[in-house]
Amino acid sequence: MPSSHQGGPPPRTVRPPGRSSVAADEDVAPAPLRRTGYALTDLGRKRASNEDAFYIDDVLGLYVVADGMGGHAAGEIASREAVDTLYGMVKRGVGQLRLLVDPLSDQDSRAACRLMESAVQAATYFVYSIAEIDREKSGMGTTISALLLLGDYAVTAQVGDSRIYRIERGAVEQLTEDHTLIAWQLKQGLITPQEAARSPHKNVITRAVGNREYVQVDTQCIPLASGARFLLCSDGLHGYLKDDDIPEIVPVGGSAAVRRFVDLANERGGKDNITAVLVEID
Repeated sequence: MPSSHQGGPPPRTVRPPGRSSVAADEDVAPAPLRRTGYALTDLGRKRASNEDAFYIDDVLGLYVVADGMGGHAAGEIASREAVDTLYGMVKRGVGQLRLLVDPLSDQDSRAACRLMESAVQAATYFVYSIAEIDREKSGMGTTISALLLLGDYAVTAQVGDSRIYRIERGAVEQLTEDHTLIAWQLKQGLITPQEAARSPHKNVITRAVGNREYVQVDTQCIPLASGARFLLCSDGLHGYLKDDDIPEIVPVGGSAAVRRFVDLANERGGKDNITAVLVEID
């Protein structure tokens, strides 16, 4: 699968059982900062099918990870269709935006965040409509973690418990908030981190794309810096990550780094599908 695409529908991840699919591209569009994305998705050790999907496009500057859920292969459909719809909306709308540069105006920031939110809402409605037509897919949904590089800033959109990390000068920051019951309980002070680690509700998601007609989307604009790295991943990866793992693996760089992330998750259990997207800014 190619990592970037110009014109026509976006590339889709093809995942034969037990196989991995890789995407990488050295060709980038002229921009203040060059960006290159690498991605790998893997079945893991326990699942019969891969319901994760990803998209990377260095020319457009768009990077997405989605983790589907639902029976009768509905999770795979939800993640794939959500990624396709989000791509189409961003592709059509990004030309209406101005590049985000310092000093960043509120108007430009709001317009960029509004595009990403609208793209996720379109994906939500489309996936929900599929389930309304085919009742066997009722309740299907997916997470979405999306990153759009626009000038000197990145715009993120988040629903669910996939994640986006920023790695800069050896420091790691989780840019997104998990929309899970446990995360909400921790934020409210209802449970301790130790209780969260033992909780039977680890997989309860409070927001998803497609299980309703509308979803609340978290968006933000983040300044870019040369040398920064972004890691987008499904919970099949970050569920196994320790605090020190990310800055140790990211400097490996490129396809080798995403392969190491996937291998690490498999080595530590591989109970879920595993997807990693690494974006390098130079």
